[in-house]
Amino acid sequence: MKNQKISWLAKAVYAAAAILAVAPTANAMHIMEGYLPPVFCIAWGIVCLPFLVFGFRSLNRRVQENRRSITLIAMAGAFVFVLSSLKIPSVTGSCSHMTGTGLGAILFGPCAVSVLGIIVLIFQAVLLAHGGLTTLGANCFSMAIAGPILSWLIYKGLSKTRINRRITVFLAASLGDLFTYCVTSVQLALAYPSAQGGVTASAVKFLGIFAPTQLPLAVIEGILTVVVVIALESFAKSELKAIDFEIEEEKE
Repeated sequence: MKNQKISWLAKAVYAAAAILAVAPTANAMHIMEGYLPPVFCIAWGIVCLPFLVFGFRSLNRRVQENRRSITLIAMAGAFVFVLSSLKIPSVTGSCSHMTGTGLGAILFGPCAVSVLGIIVLIFQAVLLAHGGLTTLGANCFSMAIAGPILSWLIYKGLSKTRINRRITVFLAASLGDLFTYCVTSVQLALAYPSAQGGVTASAVKFLGIFAPTQLPLAVIEGILTVVVVIALESFAKSELKAIDFEIEEEKE
């Protein structure tokens, strides 16, 4: 019965992903194809490589230790795809979207999410014209590495305190989302520094463009991540135990 519930939840996530995959193309907050100079594309790709290697080893080890973890890994990947594919028009003329990487970071750690994130980014670049292949390294670092690292650090740090688990998950997911776009702003500023204020002024300008829509989206992502964690704790306790995820009931 429990496995049937998990299977139903996974099918619902995949169905949502399929629906969102046919959404109209827009210039979203992934750095678009051809926007970065070649040297920056190569540099960010090189920076991502160690995280991807460790991430692949981490996922492979988890699967080898317990095959049942595949279901949670697939759901975390689908969650990233669904949220990061939903593009919201911004009042500043750009588009914003959630990342969905906080959930995977909480469950599996930041390195594992780098693998899930780059798979999602490749599919989005090829199928949805969302982001790009030349900017894959930069987008991977901001969305699938930097954001998840902060989410994981916040979750691990607050888990050692008396703060409620739901609040901990919310803060980890929402702040990780916001940090993704802080890093994206710095990446763009490094490539295109302001003539007057340099990299700092350019980063502030890009943050000002992203902030109006990204702040509420970060809150929404935090709430959605809390809802998913609650659902997993209700229907997939054995699977969570298999990946050494500490369930709140057992902590008390």
